[in-house]
Amino acid sequence: MKLGDGLGTLTYCLNIHATESWEDCHAALTGPLLAVKAQLCSDERFAVGLRLSSNALDELDQGDRRTWLKDFLRENDLVPATMNGFPYGPFHGVRVKEQVYQPDWRDPERLRYTNRLTDLMAELSEPGDWVSLSTVPGTFRTLAEGAEPAMSELYLQAAAHCVAVKARTGVTVALAIEPEPFCFLETIAGSVAFFEDWLYSPSAVARFAGLTGLDGAEAEVALRAHLGLCYDVCHAAVEYEDPAQSLALLQGAGIPIHKLQLSSALRAQVSPEVRAALAAYSEPTYLHQVLARRGEGPITAYSDLPEALARGAEADGEEWRVHFHVPVFLGSLGLFDSTQAFLKDILDLHRAEPISPHLEVETYTWDVLPPDLRTSSVDAAISRELGWVLDRLGQ
Repeated sequence: MKLGDGLGTLTYCLNIHATESWEDCHAALTGPLLAVKAQLCSDERFAVGLRLSSNALDELDQGDRRTWLKDFLRENDLVPATMNGFPYGPFHGVRVKEQVYQPDWRDPERLRYTNRLTDLMAELSEPGDWVSLSTVPGTFRTLAEGAEPAMSELYLQAAAHCVAVKARTGVTVALAIEPEPFCFLETIAGSVAFFEDWLYSPSAVARFAGLTGLDGAEAEVALRAHLGLCYDVCHAAVEYEDPAQSLALLQGAGIPIHKLQLSSALRAQVSPEVRAALAAYSEPTYLHQVLARRGEGPITAYSDLPEALARGAEADGEEWRVHFHVPVFLGSLGLFDSTQAFLKDILDLHRAEPISPHLEVETYTWDVLPPDLRTSSVDAAISRELGWVLDRLGQ
């Protein structure tokens, strides 16, 4: 949906639904997506946050499916505003965990996949359109040592491909790197350092100029236009970021936020009862990183919730932020809260001064939420989330 007051475009991400095969994508597009549109803006254009796995991309090339997709979007007043290029493989119904980052940005296959998504978004869009494409924050933390040269080279090549696509089609595709807990890029400060040292440095600009044929000044402008950040509000809250300070840090470094992902995490003061309740969120599909601290002391990171829960009574008295996406309209979850207050702060800041052209709700965990939180259809819950955001933004 196009928001008033220059606040950009609001959508939700199709990774909420299974999008592993073309059949899955077709079902998501023709089923819940249209249902959400009908509930919120049946007579207006509706932005879409697409997601296709590598396998679904392969299957899209069969027969007339690409033509069908373009026609379907046009005929139903659907705007392909953004693409989630983070999960490469299966993302529902199987163990995902740390495999979600693979192939990562050390691997040329990640570049190939991202370039294919760039090509698709340009094909689905009109000349002059601006679209975003979010992607993996380098790699998982334990695999990152010494990988900066390889990862930065592939990021620059991906951005150079976007430049070539714009020259050919007139469509601007902006890559958005998404920091996440326990990854190579996880904090805003760490992300700024990587951009300044590896992606926006003089040597990076020179390399980008060589890849694109642009001169130095043009290359730097194009690099920032095509390579920036995806600010995931859930991830930032888990990292104990300060909303205003983190945004100011990015602005001061000249790093654009090409996409703002709207979601909430779990926030708990640990006790025996809380540990027992959190066990319901310890599930085998997704990685649920935990960042713990006692008072204002140092932060300790655990790669997954079972690892943190295994500490038992030793953890009592700590505050935990748990990477488990929960519906944005829920502030309280019984014995603990969500990080909704952080999300409210971000939306208030966006309302005062727009942060990003694209806002995307991304509660992809519907299938693994505790049963008491799954009391409606997925499309009804998504509509409620989008409605909550609209109300917060005064729309």
